[in-house]
Amino acid sequence: MTCIDVVNLTKEYGAARAVDELTFSVLPGRVTGFLGPNGAGKSTTMRLVLGLDRPTSGTATIGGRAYAALDDPQREVGALLDAHAAMGSRTGRDHLRILAAAGRIPRRRVDEVLEQTGIASAAGRRIRTYSLGMRQRLGIAAALLGDPRVLILDEPSNGLDPEGIIWIRELLLGLAREGRAVLVSSHLMGETASFADHLVVLGRGRLLADTGTADFIESWTTRRVRLRTTEGERLRKALAAKGFIAVQGDDGRWTVEGARVDDIGPLAAYEGIPILELAGDEPSLEQAYLALTAGEAEYTATQEA
Repeated sequence: MTCIDVVNLTKEYGAARAVDELTFSVLPGRVTGFLGPNGAGKSTTMRLVLGLDRPTSGTATIGGRAYAALDDPQREVGALLDAHAAMGSRTGRDHLRILAAAGRIPRRRVDEVLEQTGIASAAGRRIRTYSLGMRQRLGIAAALLGDPRVLILDEPSNGLDPEGIIWIRELLLGLAREGRAVLVSSHLMGETASFADHLVVLGRGRLLADTGTADFIESWTTRRVRLRTTEGERLRKALAAKGFIAVQGDDGRWTVEGARVDDIGPLAAYEGIPILELAGDEPSLEQAYLALTAGEAEYTATQEA
């Protein structure tokens, strides 16, 4: 099985350190979300893995070998870093045929990936006429051309419509089920939560987290329950006896931090306390990500009070 291994990877541009002694692995059989604020070093790291830049120190290998040492790169690694990299004067089909010829890939594979990515009907059009979403699909088709064991995709959902976002989600999950190692950089937290089994989070070039998605959310967020009742004081005392603190808001609703609906409902029923409204506020990947990366963003806007 082929994986990506990054070990003590560092990249400096003059006095600036874009990547700071990173160590992590992207394992087969799962989708790894690659997260971090702008300027965190994600794109630089992917370029280093793909041999497009040289590290100052450390290593980035695919299946234990540097990208430049791979015998058949297109069949081992597929990548999408820039959807605008394709020459606009070529047709989509010609673009893929040139890539296939360079990688000694059978021409029939071009038609297969055009169908797989849903742009077969536009294959004869010039790329400059493609929308951003179509360019994304073409870039993904190019990444899939060699049927590689490793996929590295930078913002693959960018420009896709809702149908396209669902399609890319299912594609990524399907690739992982086939035993491939999939690394996906994205700023869309909701989407990342829908397909990523594992997360690698960067901040200012440093590794902030390397963990399962569910564990990450659990570690960086707090569950809470919101409710309404006509007997708030009785419920507050009953909850306090169980170690929960209930706080009433200006709207009359009560909030219980660290609790689940299953903690509150049975207790209220046992005590005979009427509940008019009961809802769990499930933590999200976005909340966890913002909690971890607070202060790590290189570019931030001033928020008005």
